[in-house]
Amino acid sequence: ITGLTSKAAIRLPKIFSNNMVLQREAALKIWGWAEKNSTVSLDFNGQSLKAKSNSKGIWVVTLKAMQHGGPFEMKIADRSGSIQLTNILIGDVWLGSGQSNMEWIVKNSNNPKEEIAAGNYDNIRLFTVDHTMSFSPQQDVSGGPWQICSSATVGDFSAVAYFFGRKLSQELDIPIGLINSSWGGTNIQTWISWDVMSLDDDYKNIDPTKYEEQVKETQGRVEKYQQALKNDKGLSEKWYASSFQSSGWKKMLLPLEWGETDLGDADGIVWFRKEIELPAGVETHKALFGLGPIDDWDDTYVNGTLIGSTHEYTKDRQYQLAAGVLKPGKNLIVVKVTDTGGGGGLDGRKDQLFLETDGNRLPLHGEWEYQSSVLTTDFDIKETGPNTFPSQLYNAMIAPLTTFAIKGFIWYQGEANVGRAYQYRTLFPTLIKNWRAKWGQELPFYWVQLANFLVPSAEPGESAWAELREAQSMTLQLPSTGEAIAIDIGEANDIHPRNKQDVGLRLALAALRVTYKKNLVHSGPRYKSMTKEGNSIKLNFDNVGRGLQAKGDKYGYLKGFAIAGADKRFFWAKARI
Repeated sequence: ITGLTSKAAIRLPKIFSNNMVLQREAALKIWGWAEKNSTVSLDFNGQSLKAKSNSKGIWVVTLKAMQHGGPFEMKIADRSGSIQLTNILIGDVWLGSGQSNMEWIVKNSNNPKEEIAAGNYDNIRLFTVDHTMSFSPQQDVSGGPWQICSSATVGDFSAVAYFFGRKLSQELDIPIGLINSSWGGTNIQTWISWDVMSLDDDYKNIDPTKYEEQVKETQGRVEKYQQALKNDKGLSEKWYASSFQSSGWKKMLLPLEWGETDLGDADGIVWFRKEIELPAGVETHKALFGLGPIDDWDDTYVNGTLIGSTHEYTKDRQYQLAAGVLKPGKNLIVVKVTDTGGGGGLDGRKDQLFLETDGNRLPLHGEWEYQSSVLTTDFDIKETGPNTFPSQLYNAMIAPLTTFAIKGFIWYQGEANVGRAYQYRTLFPTLIKNWRAKWGQELPFYWVQLANFLVPSAEPGESAWAELREAQSMTLQLPSTGEAIAIDIGEANDIHPRNKQDVGLRLALAALRVTYKKNLVHSGPRYKSMTKEGNSIKLNFDNVGRGLQAKGDKYGYLKGFAIAGADKRFFWAKARI
């Protein structure tokens, strides 16, 4: 915000800033705060409006609908001062939300260097909402300001949202505003407002006020835990040094998310150690050291020397070692992992753990020693994150935006609800209806069906992931919806597939077909119905374009089909088109 002429009471929500996009063809509410009972004037694109702030200092004006265009300037003033906003565009604004696959940034997706270098689009604007929780609806988000999409800004923005917006911009030739309000590892309940979630059987007897009081009661223990993090005994006792004796440390096979071990759901600091033998001459060579992604932060040592630190849980750690760091014989690798919430540890793929020197790659997956230095469980602290109680992220990261006019929503979430997949049949349409009600319109809503994850089973059977995908697809019964299928672009060993380009493209195709009425094939075939014919079943599909196509085995049969009777015993089925 430029041009604030005094210590004025007048101010705007963070969603209004230089470089913003305002929704075209819609009445636009602009609001903010000023001295109580103050007259506020607003001038924008030929419209001049006035409003009086109420007893709480809140003022609102409503601009008439406008066509796309820009850039424009906006001036807001009262007796205490003025605010001048510049480089404003009018176009379509889309809100992206969900968990880590929506949060996943461009720089950690496929072809990051090329995508970032090509990411200069003056008519695409980006706004990221910060992680914030609240037990009551807030008036303003934390985050922003709006940024022009460029090589300097796109790398740290939601990849799915960016690739979605890029396709829309190219096809529609109008300004596109993208808001990313997402948080990794979160369940759907925390994104639904409490007036709705309180009607759910799981929560109708819970008082959020009392729960908030319980959280405050643990604050003293939380402060002691935070102090222990600052005074990590692993550092003071030099657990990274070769001279330190690690007797009594436990063993862990890495890579592994430590929630699957006796550490459980604890957050905090855990140290990992591994000794390796290296040949003579290694000290003369540089080396590349890989650890894969770490949840959340790492400080990594080799032979007592700190070789790298990364405070970004999605990033594949690869550290360069100067000649002389490694030595012939025994070498000690020590990784201090700090987990701030949710899962923790070295949780990538086996092939991402390695030491490469002089053209030789030594695998580092397998058995490591580990020891915790500070854990939440040591202080009797249960998780106090956004999944502990519904509506906390709706209150802080969605509610403040519901007055801001947008075109629609894109959503990538569900992994955190796989444990109760059947419940998603109810929760997901509830969220869509909830958000539409809060914005006061039946806004378009497009989502990503969960990608393929985990190694395929040798034998067919029940699958919670398949059950949640079915719940997602059933939600297509709601109007103005669409689903981007990602079953072919996931990664068995990584819940965060790097191919976000196709995900964003498929979401955009759904929007172009359903919202923008473009005549195009926006989805693959969808199951429609079945009929029994003798000892076989005939499946019928919608949305087949020019006909079903699939690659079968040498006999022409297709993989991936299974059948079960009422006894739920599954058998592989031979299928053909």
